Amino acid sequence: MENEAIIRLSVFVGLFVLLAAIEALAPRRQRSQTRSARWTTNWAIIIVDTLTLRAMAIFLPLLAVGAAIDAGARNWGLFNVTDLPMVVEVVLSILILDFVIWLQHLVTHKIPILWRLHRVHHADVDIDVTTAIRFHPVEIALSMILKIGVVYLLGPSALAVILFEIILNGTAMFNHANIKLPIWLDRIVRLVLVTPDMHRVHHSTERHEHDSNYGFALSIWDRIFGTYIAQPEAGHTAMAIGLEWQDERPSRLGWSLALPFFRK
Repeated sequence: MENEAIIRLSVFVGLFVLLAAIEALAPRRQRSQTRSARWTTNWAIIIVDTLTLRAMAIFLPLLAVGAAIDAGARNWGLFNVTDLPMVVEVVLSILILDFVIWLQHLVTHKIPILWRLHRVHHADVDIDVTTAIRFHPVEIALSMILKIGVVYLLGPSALAVILFEIILNGTAMFNHANIKLPIWLDRIVRLVLVTPDMHRVHHSTERHEHDSNYGFALSIWDRIFGTYIAQPEAGHTAMAIGLEWQDERPSRLGWSLALPFFRK
């Protein structure tokens, strides 16, 4: 689609600015590191991630949205050989893709070599809207390969993939944001979407807590598969965030990119 990149970038920037402003005015937790140090590193990581995907596009020019267009042209995938209404196909595509990302997230916690990559995300000692963009480039590349494979099997429309990517990125920024929803509103929202308080549990240094609440967008998967924890044992203001053994080094770009190769 012609304006895909502009639409996605506009939504990303708009949500980022809005959530960052709310964080600045009414933070849920006090920061343990300066914003400048963390944000510089986290933004540098997303630049590396973007360059990685651009490099992948040389060899895999389709990526996720292009794969949907190609699958449609070749009549590949489940939805390309069925005759479902567009609305039903889009909704089912988003649900299935979201479940795949939930399952991928769970697997990255269970397989040691994948956890080495994923712990770059968990190493952040504070959690805010920039934590949502803090992923090792190798993990980003592997995630894209997975999405491409699922798109070819599923055969969703390009529109469905674009909407899913926008929802995934938007909800990830929302639930990593250092903001507090009123308790009554949090209870309602988390019936459908992962809220900041719900996802913050996942960033606890306590193993049983960070092995829970894997959802980025929909909260239903954790409830269905028994990985849901409502609140951290230590409370949201006192809980420790990050990795048990780390120090202040996650705010360094070189250390963060090299983390998968450390023994711990």
